[in-house]
Amino acid sequence: MAKKKPKVAAKLVLFIVLMLTLTAGVFYYVGKPKFVHYNDFGIDIPVNYSIHGIDVSRYQSSINWEDVRTMQIENISIGFCFIKATEGSDDVDGRFKRNWRSAKEAGIIRGAYHFFNPYRGGKAQAQNFISEVKLQAGDMPPVLDVEQAGILSKELLQQRVGEWLTLVEQKYKVKPIIYAGADFYAKYLAGKFDDYPLWVAHYLARNKPRVKRNWIFWQHNEAGHVNGINAYVDFNVFNGDSADFQQLLVK
Repeated sequence: MAKKKPKVAAKLVLFIVLMLTLTAGVFYYVGKPKFVHYNDFGIDIPVNYSIHGIDVSRYQSSINWEDVRTMQIENISIGFCFIKATEGSDDVDGRFKRNWRSAKEAGIIRGAYHFFNPYRGGKAQAQNFISEVKLQAGDMPPVLDVEQAGILSKELLQQRVGEWLTLVEQKYKVKPIIYAGADFYAKYLAGKFDDYPLWVAHYLARNKPRVKRNWIFWQHNEAGHVNGINAYVDFNVFNGDSADFQQLLVK
């Protein structure tokens, strides 16, 4: 009988290893986005997320927002939109006012973003955004789109970004969202602005965005199609449920 104990122990070890492997596999597949291709949208969409949205600027030209709102393919519809408002210290997107008004009238939750110019001071750029954007209850927080550093040092870029974020938060009484590509954020912004909500761009990823911090929006594709828009459009998902999304909105 004593000679059989090692066999029993070996079987027990094998069973434990198999169970651990199975458990790890379950967690991996549950946490990994499942992409499904939708011909009408023209792209693969991660269907693990329940709230989908787009972002637009003047490059999408004239938009029929009612068509955007009513488009639904299976369980996928457009639940929110980010709209470009301003750029640099003096540029205003020529389509912003119309898009801002029309999205609201169509019943789409809206947010405004500023495209950051690294060669302009953060305070002047914040004033440009503030002068154009009037947030209301139910809107998303303001967004700072940071994609370029130019020849600026990391420290000077962070200083100017910080100026914009501080002034805008003081104005609207809500913490702004930072938009950046995954690699850009890691190189220029990580460690300095990690307490700000992050909207991360990481295209064609079959897993979560490649960032070492929490994020709330993921821009996963830049070539989608939506009814009412005669141009490619960026697609995004919100990382949470409807209750989380409502909590995010301006009160």
